[in-house]
Amino acid sequence: MATFLYRLGRLAFRRRWYVTLLWVAVLAAVGFGAAKAPAAPDATNSMPGIESQKAFDLMEQRFPGTEADGATARIVFVAPDGQKITAAEHRKAVDTLVERAADGPQVASAVNPFQAGVEAEAVSKDATTAYATVTYKAAADDLTDAAKHQLESAIEQARDTGLTVEVGGTALETQPSAGGSAEAIGVAIAAFVLLITFGSLAAAGLPLLTAILGVGVSMASIMALASAFGLSSTTGTLATMLGLACGIDYAVFIVSRYREERAKGHSPQEAAGLAAGTAGSAVVFAGLTVVIALAGLSVVGIPMLTKMGLAAAGAVVVGVLIALTLVPAVLGFWPNAVLSRRARRSGRIKEAKEVKEGGENNGGSRWARLVLRRPVPVLIASVVGLGALAIPVMDLQLGMPGAEAKPTSTTERRAYDDLAQGFGPGFNGPLTVVVDARNAENPKTAVRTIEERIGATDGIVSVSPARFNSAGDTAVFSAIPSTAPTSERTVDLVKSIRADRPATEASTGAEFEVTGTTALNIDVAQKTQDALIPYLILVVGLAILLLMIVFRSVLVPVKAAVGFLLSVLAALGSVVAVFQWGWGAGLLGVETTGPIMSMMPIFLVGIVFGLAMDYEVFLVARMREAYVHGDSPSQAIRTGFRYSARVVVAAALIMMAVFSGFIGAGESMIKMIGFGLAIAVLFDAFVVRMALVPAVLALLGKAAWWMPRWLDRILPRVDVEGEALSHRAATPSATKDATHTQAPTGEDTRPEFTSV
Repeated sequence: MATFLYRLGRLAFRRRWYVTLLWVAVLAAVGFGAAKAPAAPDATNSMPGIESQKAFDLMEQRFPGTEADGATARIVFVAPDGQKITAAEHRKAVDTLVERAADGPQVASAVNPFQAGVEAEAVSKDATTAYATVTYKAAADDLTDAAKHQLESAIEQARDTGLTVEVGGTALETQPSAGGSAEAIGVAIAAFVLLITFGSLAAAGLPLLTAILGVGVSMASIMALASAFGLSSTTGTLATMLGLACGIDYAVFIVSRYREERAKGHSPQEAAGLAAGTAGSAVVFAGLTVVIALAGLSVVGIPMLTKMGLAAAGAVVVGVLIALTLVPAVLGFWPNAVLSRRARRSGRIKEAKEVKEGGENNGGSRWARLVLRRPVPVLIASVVGLGALAIPVMDLQLGMPGAEAKPTSTTERRAYDDLAQGFGPGFNGPLTVVVDARNAENPKTAVRTIEERIGATDGIVSVSPARFNSAGDTAVFSAIPSTAPTSERTVDLVKSIRADRPATEASTGAEFEVTGTTALNIDVAQKTQDALIPYLILVVGLAILLLMIVFRSVLVPVKAAVGFLLSVLAALGSVVAVFQWGWGAGLLGVETTGPIMSMMPIFLVGIVFGLAMDYEVFLVARMREAYVHGDSPSQAIRTGFRYSARVVVAAALIMMAVFSGFIGAGESMIKMIGFGLAIAVLFDAFVVRMALVPAVLALLGKAAWWMPRWLDRILPRVDVEGEALSHRAATPSATKDATHTQAPTGEDTRPEFTSV
């Protein structure tokens, strides 16, 4: 592995023009493909294998031609304090609005709350609140500006009469912005951190440049393949985030090792080859762990999540390839630009001497010595601290927050609150019951019996009249719970209805299923919760096997996996404490607490696992390299920290900056994702990798690098430590190559760091 990557790095350095033009050509080709490809399909929320989805599929089959995919607007009217919405002047304002909305473009229907047969359902019992429903022929994304403007102007006119008018539904829904300024701020902070770390504008700019190029290639590829593979416009969100994150990390690892090899006296081309052969090996295996974690998302069984994981895995692969080829090629154009100012001036010999003599006067080595002196207290403090933060996980409640999680500044949230106040908390989350009465002797009698039994269930407020299809063998009706959609009592209610189903079906001869947004969210939460443990077993098991191959050790991979589990559980516990319990929620601008988004644990595990293994591989691989080359176990820990701690800290700070930018978003779900990822990186990089890892390795000593002989014979061997490169460097030909490699045009060809 090391020898192959060494040759690849030298080749890319020597043939820099060809490599650079090749990547530019790839970007141009996929960009052309993206421009010519059909538009990406709309995102689908298909969730195979759950009852709610089966019921939706049955509805589409038995009720053809429905406008279920059209956008809707639920307009909520609230009379002024002390007045009734049924007053003549208010009824007139409502009638006018509904008439104007009905005349708008793309409108399929507009239901007035005061029309016959509707008023009893659409006007609250205290007559203070009413709602009208406008249904469109087109989906929300396909509504024209004229259609939206017609509805908005009608709403403003009604507000001028003194009514409180808010609108929910999908027609005017404001979509959260998860990128843009947040990503720009993250990149700016990343540039600042890199500048402080490397002390060179070129060294700071090179990882950003190559990472952005990699993201461009990945996103253009996703757009080009969107139509062929059914990739929606949201598929690339995770690919952008991880492509940028990993792309910066991997380039930083290569550039850092290149600077180190230059300080040892190697020529630019030799340093590029050694950087690719050593740090590049760590990049390859770190990238493999990320790919395993992302591809493993397919075990959840949610198509959208599978596509997002595979697309992000592809972006990480592109990041690895760019780090191994394009980064050495760019170094070939400006071999001295990435060096620190001191190295470019007269202080280069001094720096080389420090490296040769094993100088340890940096923050990483000093921290390692501190941990090595007190490994037991550091280990106990790390485990106890992370364990305490993980305690709230025991109360984890999964769900899919809706309009109730939006800021109160949005009309959707205000419409939700007005409906809950006027019609009850369960009105915003009705349960839809689909009855298949084909096998019943009397379908109408069977449906009526099911209605009565569900209506008599404790926790159901009301049941709407059933609506039959044209064949008369399938019916649909709604049941309104007494509790909010995200309440645990609503979850128990759905489970109770389903538990009582066998007896009802046996007595009626008809089958029924419970669906609707509330039931769908409950089913998705259960599906992801059931998949979490198999997912953890899969990705952690494969990663342990991969790390055994890398480190030739049993205990080091197990320690890495245990440390990751501690950090991710502590991060999940922090998310529960803030977004579910409300601790410190005001500081983050979280207005409403509630269940944790169903996908959050899976996302958190997958993304953080990949990043954690990045830090683990780069940090511990350097320790392993020092140990193989003759250092004692404690000295190997200090060597690893001396050379790698600063780079790992910089990479972690960059990731925290990128993820923290999303905390400022208006949507609670985006805040949750940003906070969870940022806090997880904080725990894993600074507590686990910087404290727990050296403490455990110090206590294990030589046992940390032990592996049974039978297992050592079975596992394939890869030279991640660059042992073959160290033997090569000892040969005369290598020495000659290291000092007489032809320099790029305009470069000083005299050997550098000759004192070494």
